[in-house]
Amino acid sequence: MMFAVLGIPIKKMLGLNETQFGLLAAMPVLSGSLVRVPLGIWCDKYGGRIVFFLLMLVSVIPIYLIGKATAYWQFLALGLVVGVVGGSFSVGTPYVARWFSKERRGLAMGIFGAGNSGSALTKFVAPAIITAYGWQMLPTVYAVAMLVTAILFWLFSATDPTHQSGASVPFSEQMKVLKDPRVWRYCQYYSVVFGGYVGLALWMTKYYVGEYGFDLRLAALLAACFSLPGGVLRALGGWISDRYGAYKVTWYVMWVCWVCFFLLSYPPTSMAIKTVNGDLNMSLALTPWMFTGLLFIVGTAMAIGKASVFKFIGDEFSDNIGAVSGVVGLAGGLGGFILPILFGVLLDLTGVRSSAFMLLYGSVCVSLVWMHFSFKPDIAAAAKASVA
Repeated sequence: MMFAVLGIPIKKMLGLNETQFGLLAAMPVLSGSLVRVPLGIWCDKYGGRIVFFLLMLVSVIPIYLIGKATAYWQFLALGLVVGVVGGSFSVGTPYVARWFSKERRGLAMGIFGAGNSGSALTKFVAPAIITAYGWQMLPTVYAVAMLVTAILFWLFSATDPTHQSGASVPFSEQMKVLKDPRVWRYCQYYSVVFGGYVGLALWMTKYYVGEYGFDLRLAALLAACFSLPGGVLRALGGWISDRYGAYKVTWYVMWVCWVCFFLLSYPPTSMAIKTVNGDLNMSLALTPWMFTGLLFIVGTAMAIGKASVFKFIGDEFSDNIGAVSGVVGLAGGLGGFILPILFGVLLDLTGVRSSAFMLLYGSVCVSLVWMHFSFKPDIAAAAKASVA
């Protein structure tokens, strides 16, 4: 998420267009998505502690080198390398889940997932560092923070060899999960609640700057109103999913997002209505506070939805959580990679900033339809059993 803020001065320095900015912001998400499947499998095979530690350690130098880059291709290449830390979710999720019983896994994975709030922390910390010391200082600070975190993790974490469920299972066997239609359903849901979260978290700081003319610090602060609940409240989503079930929670999350994206999609509009007394001029637009309020609701819903989707996985794929979470995480990460690029392309083509929300509105529609028809037989069967 560093590029969500860092990308703005880089865009100005290099004279990038909207599509190029979207690609820059999304590049780390691409590599973070592609490595999720092998990382999840290695977590099953070797244990989460060693994989997580090495993943953080190898990212320190590339993060530091971002501050030394000067050309667009250098930022893209380093972003691609740094992005591998984004795959940590498919390591941490099974690592954490296996310490807890099935009834408590939703909350446990939700607490771990609250680490997504780091994206909101960036919105507070990064603008202050850039303003005080220049953008080149930010990668240095983050590299030191990553190194310290890796050391602390190694010193204060533990491992259990019995959790290494995939130690003797070949890669081809673990990838047979792709034949299960449930995995593809969860990929779709996660591409909305996580991919949409990542895409918006990367895009919103710039959106506030362009749409409302705010400076970088205020724009990042308001963007954090989306990022912060989208991370912190994931633990709440895990608890709610444990209590009410993954299906019901995910279903309501999609409906909340559907309503909010519909409202956010409407661009500022001026119209003249012909009346018997002459023209009646009207204008429709979301104020910054209305816009931020809707974003907060979306961030809260996505936080709960991210936890509920992984509750599905924890309940239904206990023996190979790592592989399945890697595949689902890959889908979500690819959504987060593609969306900022598409946001930039749509903005370049239409000139309408809210076209980003029009795209998300369409993706939620697909999820709702798919979810309805996928679970309809299960709901009917449960109703018959209840009557019997």
